[in-house]
Order: sequence, then C-alpha cells, then structure tokens
Amino acid sequence: MSAQAQMRAMLDQLMGTSRDGDTTRQRIKFSDDRVCKSHLLNCCPHDVLSGTRMDLGECLKVHDLALRADYEIASKEQDFFFELDAMDHLQSFIADCDRRTEVAKKRLAETQEEISAEVAAKAERVHELNEEIGKLLAKVEQLGAEGNVEESQKVMDEVEKARAKKREAEEVYRNSMPASSFQQQKLRVCEVCSAYLGLHDNDRRLADHFGGKLHLGFIEIREKLEELKRVVAEKQEKRNQERLKRREEREREEREKLRRSRSHSKNPKSEEEYSVKEEEEDNF
Repeated sequence: MSAQAQMRAMLDQLMGTSRDGDTTRQRIKFSDDRVCKSHLLNCCPHDVLSGTRMDLGECLKVHDLALRADYEIASKEQDFFFELDAMDHLQSFIADCDRRTEVAKKRLAETQEEISAEVAAKAERVHELNEEIGKLLAKVEQLGAEGNVEESQKVMDEVEKARAKKREAEEVYRNSMPASSFQQQKLRVCEVCSAYLGLHDNDRRLADHFGGKLHLGFIEIREKLEELKRVVAEKQEKRNQERLKRREEREREEREKLRRSRSHSKNPKSEEEYSVKEEEEDNF
C-alpha cells in the first residue's frame, strides 16, 4: 500500500465516510446488511488471519474503515447491538475450526495406526527370518550328524543368505522407528489453530508456532468471541431488566387506574352532595 493510500485509510478510520463530502460513499450505511458487523467491531477472521497459512481471502461482506468510523461515532449515541451478529459469525467460524481439529486428530490417529501396522510388519519379517535361520541350523546339525557334509554345507550357505536378509530387515526396522513410526506417532494437533506439532520440536520451531501470526490470530479470535459472549449476555440481561421494569410500571399504572375507578363507583353520591353544597354557598 502506498503512503497516499495509507493516509486515506487513516483519515477514513478517523473521520468516516463524510470526510471529503463524497456523497457516493454514503450510499451504503454501516447498518446495511451487506456490511460485515465483525469488521465494524474489528474482529473479522478475514482481517485477523490475512497473510497467514489460513488466509481466508476477501470477506463476502463489505469491509470499509470509514464505515467502522461511522459506526463508532454513532454507537456513542445509540446501541445497535451488533455484538450479537459478530458473536454468531465468530461462533460459526470457531465451530468450523474445532471440527477441522477433530478431523485432523482422527486422521492422525488413523495414520499412527497405519504406521504401527507397518512397523509391526517389518518386525514380523525379522521374526520370520529368525525362524527360517533356526530351522536351517537345525537341518545343518541333522545333516552333520548323518555325515552328509556336502549337503550340510549347502544348507549353511542358505543360512548365510538368510542371515544377510535378516541384517537388511533389521536395518529397515531400525530405520523405520525414528524416521516414521517414532516421529509421526509423537505428532499432535494444536487445539487453538489445528496445526500439527511434534512433541520433539526444537525451541525455534515451537517459538515460531506459538509466536506466529496464525496461532496468535486464533487466540485473538477466541478471546474476542468470549468477550462478545460476555457483552451480549450483559446487554440481554439489561434489556430483560428494562422490559421487566416497564411491565411492572404498566401493571402499577393499571392497578392505580382500577383502584381509582372502583373508588369513584363506590362514592358517586357524596361527590354529588358536595357539588350541591358548593353551589348553595356560592348563591349565599
């Protein structure tokens, strides 16, 4: 963004859509359904995660710093209750993220099971070769006892070949442990941003993750969601109290009217006598 564009954005944010007297910018109001209420409250995930591995691209609704300024000015005089819209938006986004986390955890568990099966198969191959070698050596001993030296030597050649295969199988098995099984079975999924983490990651890797824009962005969104829940609950409680107060006032007024009506219906004669007496005094 050029310096001029940055200056315009700063002025928009400070002064709103009317800063230049440009009426075309005022065709859409901040209260319009097309405007992103999360953006007005500075918590839209499309803004927060911009430039990260999970960049969401442009929001489907209107983002405009000038409209945010208009809202901030107007909200000092009137409560528009946009926190509810933003809360619903963030709740939906975080719910999707949590679902992805669960899917990633399930996929990791399945991968670990596959890896475990692969490692077990390699170990089983070593066992099979051990069994083959054992059987061949038993045969060598038998042939030697029978004095069949030539045949015994042939079997020993097979034993050496089996031992060579066993050494290769053991090497494959040992290499599979740190290269795949050991490392991948130690993976876990970050509960905040659903990224994969290794329990044996070095300090630099961990610092890059937990201090990175993606992880901090999700923390910001989650904290903002909790704040919105609190604000919405407080405002709803306040509205409920105001409704209850107005209802009690109406009921009190109705009871007072009813009491006056009943009082008037019980004493119509006394009021008439008072009027006659007052008229006689005036004549006198």
